[in-house]
Amino acid sequence: MNYIDNILFAILLVVGVGFFVRNVKKLSRNIKLGKDIDRSDNSKERWKNMAMIALGQSKMVKRPVAGILHIIVYASFIIINIEVVEIVIDGLFGTHRVFSFLGGFYDVLIGSFEILAFLVLISVIIFWIRRMVVRIPRFWNKEMTSWPKNDALNILYFEMVLMSLFLIMNATDPAFQTFHLGNPISRFLVPLFSGFSEHSIHLIEQSAWWIHIIGIFIFLNYLYYSKHLHILLAFPNTFYANLNAKGKFNNLEAVTKEVQLMMDPNADPFAAPAEDENATPEKFGASDATDLNWVQLMNAYTCTECGRCTSSCPANITGKELSPRAIMMKTRDRIEEIGANIDKNGEFKEDGKQLLGDYITPEEIWACTSCNACVEECPVNIDPLSIILDMRRYLALEQSAAPQELNIMMTNIENNGAPWQYSQMDRLNWKDE
Repeated sequence: MNYIDNILFAILLVVGVGFFVRNVKKLSRNIKLGKDIDRSDNSKERWKNMAMIALGQSKMVKRPVAGILHIIVYASFIIINIEVVEIVIDGLFGTHRVFSFLGGFYDVLIGSFEILAFLVLISVIIFWIRRMVVRIPRFWNKEMTSWPKNDALNILYFEMVLMSLFLIMNATDPAFQTFHLGNPISRFLVPLFSGFSEHSIHLIEQSAWWIHIIGIFIFLNYLYYSKHLHILLAFPNTFYANLNAKGKFNNLEAVTKEVQLMMDPNADPFAAPAEDENATPEKFGASDATDLNWVQLMNAYTCTECGRCTSSCPANITGKELSPRAIMMKTRDRIEEIGANIDKNGEFKEDGKQLLGDYITPEEIWACTSCNACVEECPVNIDPLSIILDMRRYLALEQSAAPQELNIMMTNIENNGAPWQYSQMDRLNWKDE
């Protein structure tokens, strides 16, 4: 590799990493558009969640086939990318397999990479078959339109090509093939190039090297636009997940204080409200993405679109409009639109749209049974239910737009102290039955 190659590689490295950093900053900005929420409690439990769920993939294996295949791909992605360090050093300084001085350990290391690369190839082929031949229903819900469907396939093709290039790069490197343990897979590819001249083999090896590293940089920057952003966000998402019991409903403090005021016979109903951070919010619930908190927005960006939530949702199973996966996808689409608006105008300019109504319909959120199946099933602790409940709050408290059945129930509770329409004098009649 000559100096021109080194310079070209340095430019490629700076552009690739620079564009990635730019996208990370935009991602961080978009997530911070959400309301503040404190998730700093119980750090020990949070670290445990991250270790078990994000790193240990404990929830993935609840569905063993997909779980085991995902662990193979995930572990291989982490381990094989150690090789990228060597590629970067070789690319910048013109060396060739700079870590080969490690001798036998290097043989074992690269040999392990080859085995993992082969397992990844097998795994992604099975993933492709499950998606395109077996056609597992959760991959074909109506929200899985052209982009979500193609995005999943693009990643599979990316992984196939990158792993194949890695093996070809090794198979066409005669010096590497003299290693005893470093070529357990690539040695079987060597005969494919037996009729080529030494120059042609070197050209293939160099081409595979360049395409491989360019592919890695493309993949790195593709993440921002892809559901595979969860590769990065699964760790903070599991760390900042809600630790409360799944059935616990968070009360609005402003409403709680108002009720307490009503129940306090000594309270002055005409007293001015306290001017503090817990004063009545400007809006109850959420009608747009920026009304959600930053953890909910991070949830949206972390969504893997695997469909486990939707396939377990009783409302969806019975034919209702609701799909928890679609809730997360639409939330991400809206916050992306808001971010693009800010990029264009320097600040958000009102666009006449809202998450509720333009993206998510009331029919969807009222179909939810609040059973928490979607939260339980998510392999990275995403909480679609919290978004649904916040939008319900907005409809009920701001718009008085709850379904008639709920309005009747709430009126009965207000007037009779029970959901049913009978006199409070009759509340205990059941004991005489």
